[in-house]
Amino acid sequence: MKFSHFCQVLSQLEQTSSRNQMVVILSGLFKNLRPEETAETIYLLQGRVAPLYEPIEFGLSDKLLVRAISKAYEVENSAVVHQQQKLGDLGKATETIASQRGKNVKSDQSVFQVHARLFAIAKTSGLGSVDKKINLVGDLLSLLDPLSVRFVIRIVLDTLRLGFSDMTMIEAFSWSIDNSKAHKLIIESAYNIRPDLGQIATILKKDGISGLRRLQPSVNTPILMARGERLTSGEDIINKIGRCALEHKVDGFRLQIHFSKKRDTVRLFTRNLEDATVMYPDVVEGIKQQINAAEAIFEGEAVGYNEKSGQFLPFQETVQRKRKYHIEEKALEIPLKLICFDVLYKDGQTLLSRPYGERRKILEDMVKSGPVLSVIEEKVVETPEEVKVFFQDAVTRGLEGIFAKRLDGAYQAGARGWNWIKYKRSYAGRLEDTLDTVIMGYDYGTGKRTSFGIGALLLGVYNPKKDRFETISKMGTGLTDIEWKEMRQKLDLLKVSEKPARYEVDKAQTVDIWVNPKIVIQVRADEITRSPVHTAGKDNQQLGYALRFPRLETIRDKIPEDASSVAEVISIYKAQGKQKV
Repeated sequence: MKFSHFCQVLSQLEQTSSRNQMVVILSGLFKNLRPEETAETIYLLQGRVAPLYEPIEFGLSDKLLVRAISKAYEVENSAVVHQQQKLGDLGKATETIASQRGKNVKSDQSVFQVHARLFAIAKTSGLGSVDKKINLVGDLLSLLDPLSVRFVIRIVLDTLRLGFSDMTMIEAFSWSIDNSKAHKLIIESAYNIRPDLGQIATILKKDGISGLRRLQPSVNTPILMARGERLTSGEDIINKIGRCALEHKVDGFRLQIHFSKKRDTVRLFTRNLEDATVMYPDVVEGIKQQINAAEAIFEGEAVGYNEKSGQFLPFQETVQRKRKYHIEEKALEIPLKLICFDVLYKDGQTLLSRPYGERRKILEDMVKSGPVLSVIEEKVVETPEEVKVFFQDAVTRGLEGIFAKRLDGAYQAGARGWNWIKYKRSYAGRLEDTLDTVIMGYDYGTGKRTSFGIGALLLGVYNPKKDRFETISKMGTGLTDIEWKEMRQKLDLLKVSEKPARYEVDKAQTVDIWVNPKIVIQVRADEITRSPVHTAGKDNQQLGYALRFPRLETIRDKIPEDASSVAEVISIYKAQGKQKV
């Protein structure tokens, strides 16, 4: 496929707000791809050159790209900056300059060729790499037509925001087969095991749906993490799943570990598929010493530990280990323990469909005794009173709650289900639990915050049935002056000119600046109330749910679709003792 044709499709998508129309456009593109160019095309659609979990970035700022554009079109840097300021988008500015400089060439570059050049730019490193990257970008721009350079610049800057999610892509793959969404669940199940849309699309092209049915976990490709539902009493838990295993809910970093003894490799992935291996060298070394397997994929919670007192540290101290610099020093100051709680794959065999009780036994046999790794304490119970006692013990220890796990339950990759149930502190009349919310946009500041350019955040929760984000609050508290300024810097990298298609927002909650769903924050509030102006769970009476007096707790390490769901919000609301809904 010619890259110029690909960019025409991107332009169509950019001008489309209808999700269904996006599915049709994407499926048409997919049908026209050859197997050998499919993965590269899908990655570029996502604004990348590799899957999300591969830490391959371009490392080029606006200022550096201005130099590349100036080189390609033989104009002054100031002319490029002027166009950028005029149009508010370096991609459009480059397109305009290309047209003005008579660069209306008919490019014969293929998607495969452009991807190869972009990949080479991203991988360039070492002494003099910045100048090399600038020259490579300039060379690529000179080969392309004006529309194509608009999207190349956005890909390099990581600002290609087309308004569709991975779920939209999955529906498009299904639609490309027989103009229906009948195959969505099969494709989504494969994606949950291998969250690499390029690879999923290539297998679908070559082997069809049957190829995806045969897909198995692979070491070094993360599996989307399972999530639990919530209940608020021992009675509810036993009524729901019967005899079950209880575990304390440890408050640290959830990690998925990919281990290969033959290759002597360990990779640590977070909930949002970030490769965090370099951050936790003590955990990596502990895994190499304590795992009794040729290869394995398993999960655990990394928690700060006080070696003198033998106590786990609060999350506020553990979180200091998440850093890119001074890693070794901080590892000595705050050592980590990895509390292992599930195993998904071992020595060539997938364990995802095995009962939890069987996976637990495999995990216990796999983790050798040692200073860093341990298997989480478990108690099998049959009565609500036993659940209550275990929960109260967790609260006494300063933990936020417990997990109940169905003994015959499979590992539900990428899904929220009743095989795992969270039981956290939530009392009638006051919300003691926290919610993970997505930042959807922000309003400009007033008063002292005028100079910050930000004063309130619009927060939303996820509706998985409709694949959209629905508002639950506007929040203006919980951040210091410095944190407000830092938050604006993060959000301005995600700015879009219009409300994203996946947002359901009442006109009364329109914000000054919309951002793409990327940042998930944990908030605490006094209670959940019904609201006529928020769309989370809005019913036939036109009432949604809202947070009363929300304040920021911390930024979460999650993908936006892993934020609290509408169903969770309703469940917590009911637990407050409000009227039935």
